[in-house]
Amino acid sequence: MKVLLVNGSCNKNGSTKRALNEISKILIDEGIETEFFDIGNAEIRDCCGCLACRDLGKCVFEDGIVNELIEKAKTSDGFVFGTPVYYAHPSARILAVLDRAFYAAKKHFAFKPASTIAVARRSGTTASLDVLNKYLTVSNMPLVSSNYWNNIHGKVADDLEQDLEGLQIMRILARNLAWVLKCIDFAKNNGIQRPELEDKIMTNYIR
Repeated sequence: MKVLLVNGSCNKNGSTKRALNEISKILIDEGIETEFFDIGNAEIRDCCGCLACRDLGKCVFEDGIVNELIEKAKTSDGFVFGTPVYYAHPSARILAVLDRAFYAAKKHFAFKPASTIAVARRSGTTASLDVLNKYLTVSNMPLVSSNYWNNIHGKVADDLEQDLEGLQIMRILARNLAWVLKCIDFAKNNGIQRPELEDKIMTNYIR
């Protein structure tokens, strides 16, 4: 079993990566493989709503990062999506990537447990979590929680060492995610399959 840890910061080794590292350590202790996926600081397009991905099964823009994430998602069993907080919202980078990846290839995320985490100097974490969680809850993904909202505080990576509660939240989140993954694996091995999806019904209120 493998969990993909998505770092939505342009800073590859910043505070968001430090929080993800805390999660990774526990997952590895629980026998779960981890892989980091850093969005990085290269230019990223946002979704233009062209709908070409419906036929392609991937994003039409070949700028690398989004279709690379989709390929990683195919072989991942769970996810943690991490973001720094800017102006009380997730980074524009992770939103651009997830908008395109989930729209183009939601099926590769469906029924795989996931968590979201937010890292801030002070405020805006719960608003950011609310935004990221919507990708999971529109995609049939079990959302894994901790013993508090999945946030941790620090302007730079070293600051996080002082947020003992935040680090504990990350560790408990990791153990809960490992437990859910093992439960799903046990179910698969004992003939309990995931629910069959109905065809999507869309009701538009303006005709």
